[in-house]
Amino acid sequence: MAIEDIKIDAAEVKNIALGVIRTEVQSLSSCEAAVNDGFVQAVELVAKCPGRVVVVGIGKSGIIGRKIAATLASTGTPAIFVHATEALHGDLGMVTGHDVIFALSYSGHSDELNKILPILRQRSITIIGMSSNAQSDLAKKSDLHITLPQMHEACPYNLAPTSSTTAMLGVGDALAICLMKIKKFEKEDFALFHPGGMLGKLLTCNVVDIMQSGERNPVVSIDATVKDALLVMTKTKSGATAVVNGDGTLAGFFTDGDLRRSLQKDSELLQKCVAEVMTKQPVTLTDSMKAVEAAKIISLRRIDNAPVVDAAGKVVGIVDEGDLIPFITT
Repeated sequence: MAIEDIKIDAAEVKNIALGVIRTEVQSLSSCEAAVNDGFVQAVELVAKCPGRVVVVGIGKSGIIGRKIAATLASTGTPAIFVHATEALHGDLGMVTGHDVIFALSYSGHSDELNKILPILRQRSITIIGMSSNAQSDLAKKSDLHITLPQMHEACPYNLAPTSSTTAMLGVGDALAICLMKIKKFEKEDFALFHPGGMLGKLLTCNVVDIMQSGERNPVVSIDATVKDALLVMTKTKSGATAVVNGDGTLAGFFTDGDLRRSLQKDSELLQKCVAEVMTKQPVTLTDSMKAVEAAKIISLRRIDNAPVVDAAGKVVGIVDEGDLIPFITT
């Protein structure tokens, strides 16, 4: 069909898409049958493996295998992916005698996959297979086999791997999360495995890492006027300023909200001492506090910003709600 002849019917597109999703949801639900004693044995084999999980596959199963290997590795179970074809041409050298093989093929009759399994068995390497056929070549050559249910692909011709790959991915995720729980892999461990991404940032950042400090930290002395405070807030582009005692400890906090409310009552406000209108016991954050915890405080107290103090109670910075957006929305 020529591009100019393509017509889009919104209702038809929605119906097709919903049909695909519903078919895949049904297929995924049917995978509950795969969570049996054999699945438990697979979890135990991997949990006690002194080496890595080597996920092997080809085609669409190989693509799913890459994702399963990545999920395992990021949740505390060392894993790599080896393409079945490349394994036949040297990549089997990546597999050690301490590893466990996790071989994926929905049909269970992949030629490339089944050629490497006998070689792995000769090396006494444990093989966990996953396919939809308990009598397949893969099942027969595996030490343990996870049997997926037979399912209809979401493809109208029952050809393009869709439902089957969704099911395979779901069971792989289930395996990874079971191992994660058994190994007591905690959120702090995620930070070590994801130091460069947002996940690592969320779990490792302290308030000191994100607060505005130095020249960007608005601070006025306790004997300053409201006008002085307003000038400092304007200079630092902040919606508030800390008010400090002579030793640098926090005496109070003055915000643009305080300014608006007080101006309605007092036209001479700018000349008054800021100590008269400041909040004397404001919500504070500590510099050693996790940014995630600071975000919770800011959100629950419904405030725009808060002063940051150190262990001695001295003002060292300010945190604005904008600094915490990644942490608040997670």
